[in-house]
Amino acid sequence: MRVPLTTYRRLLVIYLGPQRSRVLALGALLLGTIGLQLLNPQILRFFIDTAREGGSSRTLTLAALAFFGIALLTQAVSIAATYLSEQVGWSATNALRSDLTLHCLKLDLTFHHQHTPGALIERIDGDVNALANFFSQFVVRVLGSMLLLGGVLVVLWWEDWRVGGLLTAFVVISLLLLSRVRDVAVPHWAAARQISADLFGFLEERLSGTEDLRSSGAEAHTLRRLAEWMRRVLRTERRARLMGMTLWSVTTALFVAGNALAFLISAYLFNRGAITLGTVYLVFYYTELLRQPLDQLIDQFEDLQRASASIGRIQELRELRSAVVDGPGAELPGGALSVEFADVTFGYSPDAPVLHELSLFVAPGHVLGLLGRTGSGKTTITRLLSRLYDPGGGAIRLGGVDLRDTRLEQLRQRVGVVTQQVDLFQASVRDNLTFFDRGIPDARIAAVLDLLGLGEWQRGLANGLDTPLSADGVGLSAGEAQLLAFARVFLLDPGLVILDEASSRLDPATERLIERAVDLLLRPEDGRRRTAIIVAHRLETIQRADEIAILEAGRVCEYGARSQLARDRDSRFARLLRTGLEEVLA
Repeated sequence: MRVPLTTYRRLLVIYLGPQRSRVLALGALLLGTIGLQLLNPQILRFFIDTAREGGSSRTLTLAALAFFGIALLTQAVSIAATYLSEQVGWSATNALRSDLTLHCLKLDLTFHHQHTPGALIERIDGDVNALANFFSQFVVRVLGSMLLLGGVLVVLWWEDWRVGGLLTAFVVISLLLLSRVRDVAVPHWAAARQISADLFGFLEERLSGTEDLRSSGAEAHTLRRLAEWMRRVLRTERRARLMGMTLWSVTTALFVAGNALAFLISAYLFNRGAITLGTVYLVFYYTELLRQPLDQLIDQFEDLQRASASIGRIQELRELRSAVVDGPGAELPGGALSVEFADVTFGYSPDAPVLHELSLFVAPGHVLGLLGRTGSGKTTITRLLSRLYDPGGGAIRLGGVDLRDTRLEQLRQRVGVVTQQVDLFQASVRDNLTFFDRGIPDARIAAVLDLLGLGEWQRGLANGLDTPLSADGVGLSAGEAQLLAFARVFLLDPGLVILDEASSRLDPATERLIERAVDLLLRPEDGRRRTAIIVAHRLETIQRADEIAILEAGRVCEYGARSQLARDRDSRFARLLRTGLEEVLA
């Protein structure tokens, strides 16, 4: 994949623009280094010619001290430039890494189902790391190398036009050859980055399933697969590095020829008396000095090959757009929200619809019990209400507003979801409850925890709300984790609450605590009611429902008031009550 020059320029402008002062300082340091490198050979030439002519010891001593002083100053300036370039590189890559992470978080679930977390980590971290040198040194080093090349050639032309002309021709031929081979390794580095991403995806998948792998005795199979992946990584990266060595091989051959030319022309001119021995050394030194900028150009071009592969993959990711587009900003009404599905059709893939022209209506403050076998579309309805997906046909409205017309941020502030799978972060209790929103006061958090019966638990924590939780919830019971999920919704104070199997895996005692939390959530003590959709298997959970909807193969096969359906002995709901919800709907 050949990356357009506009892409390089855009990245540099976006991520180096905020560091303009650092970049300018880095450029000044590198220019100072170039000037010092051009100066020291002149002192050496003076030292050699003065010594041959029998110059005084004082003069030679001063020249030697000047040489060492400039050498030390050159090293000091180089160290400062290296330090500053690392700062520039890390700041730029961290900013890019942050932007890519946010971009991925905003992409729809279809994208995340198609890309493993491991592959995304390699894109966000591995590919971005490959750009550190591109941001910190590429432009400055390339410009600096070109300036050093130009400075050396100007000095050589000044010394003798024949030396200057010959070595100028050498430099031009070298640059032409290098430009021809600079892209030879790009596709191989792109393949290496892709295979690395695939390996990370494999590792993430296996590590997340450690418990199942160990219980089924699949460790040996996993290690065999890992060995296969590592062999593929070795072959791909070895090929990329070998192709990248083409530049190094060409450079070595060129400088063998360059040194030979420098010795030949210097010997010829010295024998004719056109130049002094000091100038012979000067020509040799400058010829060797030419290697440094050319080597740097080679290194930068080789790094650019790796960067080009990463930039191409990063740009490919940046150009992806979510199928769920933020709305123009229609305001959702306050309080409890009505819910309307109007002839909604949806499928996770176009050829396999899950919902078929589904229509439902839930009045503000009412509770809908959603029943159906596994695969009937219950969880899909909850995902559509959170606008994790958009319907393929029809419309979904909250409070009379089409979900596609409101802002995603407002929608997700007005819809609270509790599922049986509670995701916790490796962060403090406070951050886990507020989703890192520091605007929620601690007093309100403590009040919610007291209301849910977690007050004693919170007061027993070593550091209170600052106590860290692990990502897997070690130290928390299933009931405590579920109550923390309810606390999140209480703090959100939404107009619509979705409970998706929120108590299906709890023991009876813990379930009673959850049922109390549900009552408090749907019927707050201040008398306000919230609209709710409850997906459940258990009879106790749906007793608070005002209406019941039974799904079958993505269609509503029965809908009505719970009490009315329960009295109608011929209704599906009444038969479910007689048979037992758990047995029929499992």
